[in-house]
Amino acid sequence: MTAGTAHRPGTHPTGSGRRGDRPPAGAGRRRAVAVALTAALLLTGCGGNDEPTTDPTTGADMFTNPVIATDAPDPQAIRVGDTWYLFHTNAQGRNVPVHTSPDLVDWTPAGDALPALPDWADAGKTWAPEAIQLAPDRFVLYYTVAGRSSGRQCVGRAVADAPQGPYRDDSAGPLICQAELGGAIDASPFRDADGSLWLLWKNDGNAVGQDTWLWSQRLSVDGLTLVGEPTKLLKQTEPWEGTLIEGPFFWRHDGKLYLFFAANAYDRAEYAEGYAVCESPTGPCVKAPENPVLAGNAAASGPGHASMVEHAGRTWLLYHAWPPGQEGAIDPGRQTWLDEVVWRDGRPVVNGPTAGPQPRP
Repeated sequence: MTAGTAHRPGTHPTGSGRRGDRPPAGAGRRRAVAVALTAALLLTGCGGNDEPTTDPTTGADMFTNPVIATDAPDPQAIRVGDTWYLFHTNAQGRNVPVHTSPDLVDWTPAGDALPALPDWADAGKTWAPEAIQLAPDRFVLYYTVAGRSSGRQCVGRAVADAPQGPYRDDSAGPLICQAELGGAIDASPFRDADGSLWLLWKNDGNAVGQDTWLWSQRLSVDGLTLVGEPTKLLKQTEPWEGTLIEGPFFWRHDGKLYLFFAANAYDRAEYAEGYAVCESPTGPCVKAPENPVLAGNAAASGPGHASMVEHAGRTWLLYHAWPPGQEGAIDPGRQTWLDEVVWRDGRPVVNGPTAGPQPRP
């Protein structure tokens, strides 16, 4: 459960949409000709291009961050049919707030995906939920919650027959706890190219002065139990990471397996996002030398704990960030941001955090 920083400025236009400078005095005839030519090009589709021309700063096909302006930390989204469903850490009195959107930009609150916690859990610390669809009418939600008997954060799982829930956890105890390692948080499900299911998480070592490891373990076909033994993948090792890494998720692109993660304290401007390349879901994994790939800037502070989606052939990163200078503030809290990821020579480049207009997904 964390946030990040920012690092590469966006590449999308942020200007006023005006083209060129004011023409010199006496150039009225040339100006009239230019206006007429421009109008003709627009009417004919700009020389054969049938795409509509839209002002790059005010057109309906543009958006600006944040896409959720209220407190919505640790966002993750799945698409079912024509609708996106986004889940995030507890806020506004809900255990697992869920939002819906037709386009990844315009989000509508849709209630509490997990209205009741299991008997073994206490309310108030329901963090970093992530869902996966396993069948047309079967969805599994993995979430972090306060385990009553251990006194630590633990990972639970809940099932629903619709993406927005309500999800129900009928288990007698947590799926993962690791109380001796500080607890377990930030679970993320992953279906690999061969159909196998995996779960990533972090032991909450920074809560007890220990290392924070990212772990992976295979899941059963129904997603409800762990199979085999867990594997340690990565821990904090780099100066920019501070004392912890967390918020992991896997993503395959062109056959390569990427492990994204957040690092540093979630309520600091230094919080940021990095990645590693793994040989398999059980490792080994090597961190990228260009980390962090998303860090704070003048637009947003402490960006991180991200998730990734693909839409119409483009890759997008959902993450949370603070308004600059408001790290740790309750209002508005950690807002949800959306920025594009482009792939250059096998490396993900995040065009963000951005504050100016950019094309919608």
